[in-house]
Amino acid sequence: MTRKGRSITLSLEESDKAQLEAIALELGMKWGDDPNISRLIKAIARRQLLVSLNNNWSRDRINTLNKARTLLIDAGQIEDALVLAHLLLERSEITLPLRQEIEQFVTKPTVVWQIEIDRYIRQQQPFQLAYQDAAERIWNFTIYYAEITHYEQRQYLHCWCEETDGNYDLPALAHNWCLRWDRISDASVSPVKGQWRSQLDSILVEMHLLHRLAFAYHTKTAMDEINEWLTDPVHVRRVVRRVTNIFWFFREVRRYGSECVIVSPEAVRDRFKQELIRMMAHYDTQ
Repeated sequence: MTRKGRSITLSLEESDKAQLEAIALELGMKWGDDPNISRLIKAIARRQLLVSLNNNWSRDRINTLNKARTLLIDAGQIEDALVLAHLLLERSEITLPLRQEIEQFVTKPTVVWQIEIDRYIRQQQPFQLAYQDAAERIWNFTIYYAEITHYEQRQYLHCWCEETDGNYDLPALAHNWCLRWDRISDASVSPVKGQWRSQLDSILVEMHLLHRLAFAYHTKTAMDEINEWLTDPVHVRRVVRRVTNIFWFFREVRRYGSECVIVSPEAVRDRFKQELIRMMAHYDTQ
């Protein structure tokens, strides 16, 4: 501090000093081969570097960027997902659980098994995989047909499996499983012998659409076998849908509320009715 007026003393923790040195190195501000904090501070003072708040992003912005990151992962675009991951990790607003999730992804971003599954599907090659459900139980599945689908902004492997234990769908659909893409265990996908199937099991479900929904409904061409107006009663639309998974079918029907009635088969109608009864029971006990 021999040149009065041209020197300052900084009181820093070792961790803060290390962070400043890392930034100086990253920006090429060195004295010889060593980082030069003084050059870094001088560049900030001269507005050559812009210093801004790092805690003013809204929760919606954080959630949207993270949602985009997960969609990129599901689509196999890992490099683009890593760019978003590093951007999010630079922010101080993200919650600790989200930071840990992203750091885990950055540490191990490779998803070779996704490429393998996609190849098996294209080659119509039966395969096995291990899967961890929401309760962290491990399941092993032998798959003879699979397709990659999206439900509610997440990617799933909808597949026909040899195993049926633990499947609570209707007996006619017990071989169909809908596995969340990000819960498939890596390093556990392998081919097996057998004949590839042409499609998932399915059943036909008839429903009647009433009131505004009857006029607003658009045919789902990949699933609807029949979409027609009834003459008796009038202003009722009859839709016959090919269904492969009752859980996701019910999720859609519940959104329609009282303007949609499941007509047949009786097993589907009765199961949905029982769900409604259980739902009402929750309100009766409050």
